[in-house]
Amino acid sequence: MSKENAAMERRVSLITLGVADLERAAGFYEALGWQREPSPEGVIAFNLLGQTLGLFPLDKLAEDIGVPVEQLKPGGSTVTLAQNVRSVEAVAELLQAAEAAGGRVLKPAQDVFWGGHHGYFADPDGHFWEVAFNPFSPLGRDGAFQWGGGAS
Repeated sequence: MSKENAAMERRVSLITLGVADLERAAGFYEALGWQREPSPEGVIAFNLLGQTLGLFPLDKLAEDIGVPVEQLKPGGSTVTLAQNVRSVEAVAELLQAAEAAGGRVLKPAQDVFWGGHHGYFADPDGHFWEVAFNPFSPLGRDGAFQWGGGAS
């Protein structure tokens, strides 16, 4: 492989969350309006704009990676997922929807130091989600986000 072919393309194709209870986790995201895609048994997938969110049993994820399950830290991760929304008001609305679906609001909707508006929730397995309105990076017509507003 040549050096120019070895570069990693700038995209994330699949985000996989290790979950304790596959159906409970799927029900949470379905309550937020997402729709399951046909998937092999033991995996649940939701297509997003440009990528897919996958749900996979935590013990099976550890086995697939080849690490002890204790090495995976649901709810204690240093990773946060984020969804940018189209308005300040939509931040509180999505946080309320997440709470109604069984999530836990960690930080209510509020202005943030960088000039936007955001809040955080945890899904039933403790995965952290930020909900943000960023006036400096407006969403494209199709809902795509790109830092600095370069979305289509």
